Amino acid sequence: MKRDTTVLLDEKRIFKPNVETVERAHVKNWETEIEKGKNFEKYWEEKAEDLDWFERWDQVLDESNKPFFKWFVNGKINLAYNAVDRWINTEKRNQVAILYVNERGDEKKLTYYELYREVNKMANGLKNLGVKKGDTVSMYLPMCPELLISMLACNKIGAVHSVVYSGLSVGAFVERMNDAKVKILITADGTYRRGKIIDLKKISDEAMLQCPTIETVIVVKHTGSKIDISDLSGREIFYERLIEGEPAECECEPMDSEDPLFILYTSGSTGKPKGVLHTTGGYMVGVSTTLKNIFDIHENDMWWCTGDIGWITGHSYVIYGPLLLGTTTVVYEGAPDYPDPGAWWNIVEKYGVTKFYTAPTAIRHLMRFGNKYPNLYNLSSLKILGTVGEPINPEAWMWYYKNVGKEKAPIMDTWWQTETGMHLISPLPSAYLKPGSATKAVPGVDADVVDEDGNPVPLGKGGYLVIKKPWPAMFRTLYEDEERYKDVYWNQIPGYYKAGDMARKDEDGYFWIQGRSDDVLKIAGHRVGTSEVESAFVSHPAVVEAAVIGKHDPIKGQVIKAFVILREGYKLKTKLIEELNKHVRYELGPVAVIGDIEQVESLPKTRSGKIMRRVLRARELGEDVGDTSTLEE
Repeated sequence: MKRDTTVLLDEKRIFKPNVETVERAHVKNWETEIEKGKNFEKYWEEKAEDLDWFERWDQVLDESNKPFFKWFVNGKINLAYNAVDRWINTEKRNQVAILYVNERGDEKKLTYYELYREVNKMANGLKNLGVKKGDTVSMYLPMCPELLISMLACNKIGAVHSVVYSGLSVGAFVERMNDAKVKILITADGTYRRGKIIDLKKISDEAMLQCPTIETVIVVKHTGSKIDISDLSGREIFYERLIEGEPAECECEPMDSEDPLFILYTSGSTGKPKGVLHTTGGYMVGVSTTLKNIFDIHENDMWWCTGDIGWITGHSYVIYGPLLLGTTTVVYEGAPDYPDPGAWWNIVEKYGVTKFYTAPTAIRHLMRFGNKYPNLYNLSSLKILGTVGEPINPEAWMWYYKNVGKEKAPIMDTWWQTETGMHLISPLPSAYLKPGSATKAVPGVDADVVDEDGNPVPLGKGGYLVIKKPWPAMFRTLYEDEERYKDVYWNQIPGYYKAGDMARKDEDGYFWIQGRSDDVLKIAGHRVGTSEVESAFVSHPAVVEAAVIGKHDPIKGQVIKAFVILREGYKLKTKLIEELNKHVRYELGPVAVIGDIEQVESLPKTRSGKIMRRVLRARELGEDVGDTSTLEE
């Protein structure tokens, strides 16, 4: 018997793009572009022409050794050249490339020419430390200019980088360093967070005792915390001392399209984290194309993605995508609600941000404080908004659309993963939007919803989200674990990439992401997606955020246990519990049997903003929670 997830949520609102948005858009007809993308090899080959190649490819796609696909075979290219060097002989030379801002109000601007010089000095410094093409350099840094400079310096000389989020514990940090056989570590004295300085040097000192492959540690003086030369060990050097006197010119290493670019670790549901390996040419084509078309990047745009560079969102859409397009990227260090919940909107107004990209979890967090803060600021510069991470529930979508976008800026609800490298499902600015739907696969990508045997499920029914054809920014393997790569992603539904998410398609072919397949609830014979139940809770005026898990029930198999964060002024008392039960059943029907509701102050999330329901489930059942290295709280 074929199993599918029961569809409970039925969202009917449709939002058409305004005339001004369509007239400005690079892609004026979304459906025509999707049709064009069906000849996907030709489509991506055309997009590759926008980059500067040292040597042209012989073949667009090599599928001879599935699932180890190769893109732009034998093409030679360099990411740092395309992101920085090629702009310095154009009018962009003196344009701001990186606008760094922190929660204290400090700012630093680097033009493309200044960035070029800094990247070259750092590249030469790394070479002097013996770093060669293929060596791995790791960064344990805050969101600061030196992080971007160091990544680009690695690109320039052909070193592989592995960025570790600067909030990870010592154990998780060590595990990643040793797995990637890191040669050089770049860290800092500290990072700013909610008015405090977190000591990163202390954490890296402890980690170094367990990392035998690291030869040198480079220390950035970022916060001004007192570190003297005498405090450094024999294998440590200050960043400023390393680049002092280095030439501001450095040749780019011609990289094969399939040469490794970076390793980025993502949490496994059990066992050790997975080292996702991305390569060079196809990744560059995928991220630059999707950012340009989905967020409609033009001259004079001020782009701001709030994601941390320690995660794939930061790699693809804070640093690489924007710089490959020659735009200005805002790099923010701090919390969204410090010194108050208007911190982000203050930056949008001050710098005239035009395109803004953030996570639904951040939007729901800021919703707690009502409409007051976004309405204190002039947000009229915003032309396009975006979301990334968890599916955005319709209620949060509408709050974002009305209060931040002022009903003029369309919302690009993007679905993608660390493994995919680039957006795979998303509207374009010329699309009709439905709150809560990521709409359709981006042009050049073939996605579907299928059953366990790979057969398409009927429209309106839930199933497994799969990608049916290769895409250029796809990861190539799990680092030193090819069997796990094949087993987890390619062997479960042969011939297709299994994303691990449940989804459905509606009558217009729009995708609705229902949650991770291992989070699906099984209630009275129905398989129910978590995101729909959580959306129903959040559509009640008292609830700002919710997470649900299945709880054993002797009659129904499972009932729903909900963990809810309430808006200011609400308490979970008998009357509200009854109200929430009625409200969810009204929204979703009798299948949504609520067994228990618990009020919480916070939910366990990854540092990229995704709710870790398995942690809630394990705690509830008294089981081992597995790998929690990416857990925020």
